[in-house]
Formats: sequence, structure tokens, C-alpha cells
Amino acid sequence: MIFDAHCDVLMKLFVYPDKLSFQSKEDMHITYPQLNEGGSKVQLFAIYIPSYLKPGQRFQAALQMVNLFHNRIIDPHPDVKFVTSKEDIDKLSPHEIGAMLTLEGAEAIEEDLGKLETLYRLGVRSVGLTWNWANAAADGALEPRGGGLTAFGFEMVRFLNEKKMWTDVSHLCERAFWDTIEAAQYPIASHSNAFSICPNPRNLKNEQIEALIKKDSVMGVTFVPPFLNKKGNAELTDIVRHIEHICSLGGENHVGFGSDFDGIDQTVKGLSSYRQYDNLIRTLQRYYSDKQIRKFLFENFHKRIPFNKTR
Repeated sequence: MIFDAHCDVLMKLFVYPDKLSFQSKEDMHITYPQLNEGGSKVQLFAIYIPSYLKPGQRFQAALQMVNLFHNRIIDPHPDVKFVTSKEDIDKLSPHEIGAMLTLEGAEAIEEDLGKLETLYRLGVRSVGLTWNWANAAADGALEPRGGGLTAFGFEMVRFLNEKKMWTDVSHLCERAFWDTIEAAQYPIASHSNAFSICPNPRNLKNEQIEALIKKDSVMGVTFVPPFLNKKGNAELTDIVRHIEHICSLGGENHVGFGSDFDGIDQTVKGLSSYRQYDNLIRTLQRYYSDKQIRKFLFENFHKRIPFNKTR
């Protein structure tokens, strides 16, 4: 069973609505046949607003992606179930796949917590405050200023705490990360790697990884080649190097995967799409026990889901 904490399928379907099919085996890194054949149990689908959209267009785009999620992913496939809680996931039958909505970047809510509440009511259960640049909530990992959370950013985190949603620290600059790790009750890093193995600004330094572990959080190792090694021409063993490093910091129970499939152009050799997750699993079997691999693939993220059914 695989719990994958991040993909950009919805962005691809939004940008290329008539060119790509979720039912095809080949159109994207993640499609229904690949999830069905590849052992998926839970897949998180990010709402990411393309940068060319202007204020006033972004929330509408987010709503369009929610519709795409239902019209193209959930409704045509009876065995793909819309999940919004740990109970929903636990009730999945062996052949069913859980699909969950997340938000990548505060741009979509246009400085309006009411819009964030709307997305929560529509099923979003994890929120990343930024993409790579600055927005109303914080500075992203590539923003030269490197500022921390704004007053609005702190308001967002308080809302996420109240709703028992994940606050995703991937894409934050370092100062904003530390503000968030202090304020968030339920932080995760959905798709980030280890800076000491590959010094990319999107990766997390040892102190940041240790802070996530201390908060009993999870870090989704991602398959973005430039985040895996300096050459950017990554292999499956590069993923193992990052896992091993996180484990060396005490993170065996805090490692998961966040592929970033369909948000990347270049892929890891031997891991060009979801259907090749089995290649990664076979590689992991050379280094880890079956129990450890189950933790990495599913249990670590599943165990730390804070959002339950609203009573």
C-alpha cells in the first residue's frame, strides 16, 4: 500500500483540459490505471494555482480544480473514493483507493480566510502556505528576502490548527519554516529532501528535519531529480541516500513519500511514473526490512493524520 503525499495532476488537467486524460496509461505520471495497478492506497492531489493567473482569477481556478477532481478522478472510477478523514481511509476496502485534496500556496484564497474555510468544506485537508515565492502568508524557498510568516500567515496556521489540518512546510523559506514549526500543531513536509545530501534551497537542513521529528511529523521524500543530487540526473539509490540520512537523525518513523509527479519535467531513472513505484520498492528491499518499508510507504503518514470525521 502506498500513501503519496503530493502530486500535481489537477494542475495538469486544468492547464491542458482537452489534451490529457486521467484514464490513459500514458498521458501523465499519475493516471487511474497506474494507481490501480501500482498499489496506491491514498493519493493526495494538490490544488496549485499557475503563476500566470492574476488576483481575482485564482480562487475561481481552485474551484475549477475541485470540479476536475470530482469530474475526472472520482466520479468515473467507483473504486476511487473521496476521503477527508482517517476514518474514511480506514474504511477503504482492499481494492479501493483514497483520493484527498490539498492546497499548495495561499495564492488561491486571495487573503480571505473565508475562502480557506470554503476549501476546507470542499475537502481540502492539508495546506502549504507558499510555493517558491512570496505571497500574503510568507516567503517561499526561492524568495531572496527570506521573510517569515506574516500576520495573515499566522492567521492561516491558527485556522489549520483549529480544523486539525496539516500545515505543509515544503516550499517555505527557512525563517518562515521556523515560524511555522513553532505555530503549527500538525506540521508535515509533503515533498522535501535533505539539504545535507543535496544543498538545494527547497531541501531541509538537519535542524529542520530534527524539528519535524520532535513535532512527531512526517517528511515526504520527493522524486524531483535536482532535489536528490547536485547533478540532477538521479537514480533510485539517491532516494535511498535521503531516506538513510533522515533515519540517521532519528526519523525512521517520520519518513514517507511525496512524489511531486506531474509537477516535474525530469524524472528519476527507473521511476518515470507511478507505475514504476515497484522499482523503488525493490530497491528499498535491498536496504530495509519489510516492516520499515511499510512505514515509509504508508504507515508513517497514515498514523499521523489529525483530521477525523466532524461529529
